[in-house]
Amino acid sequence: MSFIGIMKIALKSLMRNKTRTFLTMLGIIIGVAAVIAMLAIGQGAQKIVEDQVNSMGTNVIMAYSNFSGTAVRQAAGGGNLITVDDVEAMRELDGLLYATPVYNSWGQLKYEGQNWRGSITGVDADYFFIRNMSIAEGDFFYGSDVENGNKVCVIGKTVADNLFGDIDPIDKVMRIRNIPFTVKGVLTEKGQSVMGNDQDDVVIAPYTTVYQRLLGRHWRVMSVMVSAQSKEQITNLQQEILDLLQARHRGTTSEEFIVSSQTELAETANEVSNTMTILLASIAGISLLVGGIGIMNIMLVSVSERIKEIGIRMAVGAGKSDVLMQFVIEAVSISIMGGIIGIILGASAAHIAGNAMDWNIVVTPWSIALSVGFSMAIGIFFGWYPAKKAANLNLIDALRYE
Repeated sequence: MSFIGIMKIALKSLMRNKTRTFLTMLGIIIGVAAVIAMLAIGQGAQKIVEDQVNSMGTNVIMAYSNFSGTAVRQAAGGGNLITVDDVEAMRELDGLLYATPVYNSWGQLKYEGQNWRGSITGVDADYFFIRNMSIAEGDFFYGSDVENGNKVCVIGKTVADNLFGDIDPIDKVMRIRNIPFTVKGVLTEKGQSVMGNDQDDVVIAPYTTVYQRLLGRHWRVMSVMVSAQSKEQITNLQQEILDLLQARHRGTTSEEFIVSSQTELAETANEVSNTMTILLASIAGISLLVGGIGIMNIMLVSVSERIKEIGIRMAVGAGKSDVLMQFVIEAVSISIMGGIIGIILGASAAHIAGNAMDWNIVVTPWSIALSVGFSMAIGIFFGWYPAKKAANLNLIDALRYE
């Protein structure tokens, strides 16, 4: 008997009992939908992490003093405190593109009757290039502003919205800890960082001004942010910066300085994201396994109910291979139809979840191919035993069966 003929018989058998066929598919539908949705959400989360890491800048390396353990005692004497002179020395290293001191603090921000408590960052003009920052309104401050210690600043969108509202903040004078600063520009919105911080809730000013006017000369703790010329130079540059700091601070060890890179942060974040994706997909895969067991159970019931029919087919010339093929096709058809419905439901659920969480959900072709392939494999695997049992029925016993 031809394959097309066997397929027609198998499909007619499924259509005779639509309710049971649908209920048999239900396990596969739920399993495939869960796999598609979980993989899409996991991929979306990974994309968000990548975008947030990229928003930190290009080939970024951070260096700062380690204030844990023995380093605390060193810090008391200033042995491992990084200085502006260290930054100038770093600028001479091969492979380094930009470098800036970084002073971080918080403070009260005021403009006329509006108040806001925000982050204050003192940096060199290189900071904007390291972080790939762009201006929505106005302009950056420049190296001359840093050299002269000018009281100018660039603000993030969150600060602009809370202090100025609908007023154009450019060239307006705001107060940072009661010190007047002229707003030169408003940064393009960046959103949350990998750590969940609002990257737009910031005031950026020349580090010389922040150090002298806002922090006071007693504040000596600063970090350094640099940018490598290429990703390939990041590892070597990290080691060179660590060696330089040790050489310039006699009596210190490598443990007293931390030199980390954006790449390490991205790898850690991706590992966590991948682990969660695999975990969620594995849990969803259990639903597929349960659905496959459901197919086998229903197919075994179907074989028991259709023994007489199988005997008649064998009596009129159908071979064991024809009966085997019919029941395998029925099982695979249930799996494929359930898989298609599951893909549609899973993609819809993923997009609904993405809109609810404001995530860019990604339904990849490979996740669809994986789900379809897995559902077909389940159909063949769990449909084979009932099909084999049907094909091995004794003709005489099958015809006598009531």
